[in-house]
Amino acid sequence: MSTALHAPALDPTAPATDVPATDVPATDVAEAEATTRQRVLQLVASAGPVATAELAAELGLTAAAIRRHVGVLESRGQIAVHDQRAQHGAGPARRGRPARRYVATSRGQSALSSTYPELAAQALRFLAEVAGPDAVEAFAASRVRALEERYAASVDAAGTDVTSRAQVLAAALSADGYAASTRPVPGRTTVQLCQGHCPVQGVAAEFPQICEAEAGAFSRLLGVHVQRLSTLAAGGHVCTTNIPITVPTPTTAPHSPDSHNARDSHDSQDQEMS
Repeated sequence: MSTALHAPALDPTAPATDVPATDVPATDVAEAEATTRQRVLQLVASAGPVATAELAAELGLTAAAIRRHVGVLESRGQIAVHDQRAQHGAGPARRGRPARRYVATSRGQSALSSTYPELAAQALRFLAEVAGPDAVEAFAASRVRALEERYAASVDAAGTDVTSRAQVLAAALSADGYAASTRPVPGRTTVQLCQGHCPVQGVAAEFPQICEAEAGAFSRLLGVHVQRLSTLAAGGHVCTTNIPITVPTPTTAPHSPDSHNARDSHDSQDQEMS
């Protein structure tokens, strides 16, 4: 296979990220990472079996950056190492370690299919028609239950600090393609979880139960009540979730002089009666 690959048609303005610039907002960096990872997946699907060196040359990225994206895609089951020996037979042993070459899996092909969101929406419409809106809510709850199970261990490992837990949650969401990040809110005891990309945005626009179930999962994972401020599905620039980082404690109202006098008078009466 020639190393001169031809990438599929992509948005020419989409950046190929390597090392994020320090002055770029975290949300923009995460979104650019997700975009580049999608380009890597598209190239593997169209040109595979392909080696990381060929991907790096085609996309203008460093080998380290490509290995990072390939590692994420492989962990998601969207790409896999191509077994040439299984396809062509064992053959004579060759000296040296052959380069690992990657191909897209069926899951990766599904992630690239533009028809998948419409198919998912059709399935949910049918479910709502046949079983009612409660069935759609049950589906949304089941979907986020799997998400919670995947994220729970890493979020719990962050300890009890809500900010740390939110940061770990954002990292896990980014690994799943949500381009997530956290940012503090100046002057307030809250942090915002921002998601610059949503893999199910089109479906969630028609079925907001998906967004509602996701917010509920965030609350359970973080251990605090969160509030959704905006969503991509509803037309927002990002999905923004407000997370309180301190739990307010009830305060005792100070005693007024009258209350002290009333208490002293009551104590005196008790003493006289005794």
